[in-house]
Amino acid sequence: MDLRSCTVCQRNPGYFRREYEGKVLCKSCFRESLERKVRRTISHWDMFSPDDHVAVAVSGGKDSLTLLMILHKLWKRFPRTRITAVTVDEGIAGYREEAVDIATKYCKDLGIEHEIVSFEDLYGYGLDDFLKSKQERMTACSYCGVFRRKAINLAAKKVGANKIATAHNLDDIVQTYMLNLFQGDAERFVRFSPVLKDPRGLFLTRVKPLCEIPEREIVMYGYAQDLQFQTASCPYMTEALRNELRTVLNKLELAHPGVTFSAYRAMLRLRSFAEPNLAPSHLQPCKSCGEPTTFEICEACKMQGINSVISEIPA
Repeated sequence: MDLRSCTVCQRNPGYFRREYEGKVLCKSCFRESLERKVRRTISHWDMFSPDDHVAVAVSGGKDSLTLLMILHKLWKRFPRTRITAVTVDEGIAGYREEAVDIATKYCKDLGIEHEIVSFEDLYGYGLDDFLKSKQERMTACSYCGVFRRKAINLAAKKVGANKIATAHNLDDIVQTYMLNLFQGDAERFVRFSPVLKDPRGLFLTRVKPLCEIPEREIVMYGYAQDLQFQTASCPYMTEALRNELRTVLNKLELAHPGVTFSAYRAMLRLRSFAEPNLAPSHLQPCKSCGEPTTFEICEACKMQGINSVISEIPA
């Protein structure tokens, strides 16, 4: 990597070369550039209002800590706006403990309220124990993703938030787009947006402020900020198709800088064409837990086997 002096300030030594822009940035200019991009994304998608109480999903990984740091900086300008960090302990031995400790440390250092919820408290067992109980099962990520989304929603409601901010980055978004494409889930693809809002108010608005920031830049931002990241990798990550897609897309981006942005822009354009023809989803409270769902029983309750219990209850 050719790192000459910064092409922006032309004073400091280069820290990061942004290939798709042909720029070399020093640490200071790189930090300012990334934060400016996030502010621009927030403004473009009208993600926040001055009186919002935002639950920030903080796992303890690089993405969520970066999001927490940037939002904390922004929030200093808007004293009426409030943020609370919410962390989900999935119950993955040797992995989640470190992340929860890191999330707790940064929230304490920044003076941010912190709510921790666990799969065990919410569902009666951690992910490890749940998977052991399944003789035939889907991938761990299939269960975890559904349980985590519900857990974050419940935690956000508990702290009184009206919005949820998640740290999905550009790579995450494009990977999800490709997964939906390969799995034939056109409806889920069309419903994607950096801001997911339900005008009926059945679920909390979700926003993705890092949706236009490449994963690699988030890593470099973390190093520039001297952030302490989680060192352990999830033991279940090799089960997911997403992991293979990540490898392929990383190779494409290395060979053709900017291809990830091109895919993202194409995705938004295709969505704008298809969305007007998409019928609104019919949401209703889950008959078991009361959370919004398009079915009688929500996905999380079905995975727990509650569907069969409900069907046995006499009318």
